[in-house]
Amino acid sequence: MTARHKVVFQCLRAPHAQDFLLAIPIAGLGQHMSPVEYRTVLKYRLMIPIFPADEICPVCRKACLDSFGEHAVHCKELSRFKYRHNMVKNVSVDIFKRVGVSVKKEAPVNFLTDPTEGRSTLRPTDVLIFGWVGGKHACVDLTGMSLFVGLRVGGFTVG
Repeated sequence: MTARHKVVFQCLRAPHAQDFLLAIPIAGLGQHMSPVEYRTVLKYRLMIPIFPADEICPVCRKACLDSFGEHAVHCKELSRFKYRHNMVKNVSVDIFKRVGVSVKKEAPVNFLTDPTEGRSTLRPTDVLIFGWVGGKHACVDLTGMSLFVGLRVGGFTVG
């Protein structure tokens, strides 16, 4: 068994990993799968290659697609990648506000920039939390990742 096979099998054995098969779809709530989506999920779970190996991603034109499509989960040019990021950001800000913590979304701060680049160094942080610990502000930068990132290049542990 390859490292990928072991990781996929371990994920498939996790509690509730197969629950989507028992769900009753409600199209009005967007809870449905097209035949193409369903076939893709089954191919992935049965470890049947989805793409020809080593093709360039047709969306970002940068990364090399692997045959099982893990790049598609975290390609930054796909709209759902940004949607998930923004959804987590917005929910986090909403939670902070509801409990009375002062926050600002996408606040421009001098964060991880080099002033010698010749451009404005005001880069937004996803969430700026005012007076977090000891009166100091905290910058929160959200990062989305796949469980399979780095699987092709070396050792990997699920979770």
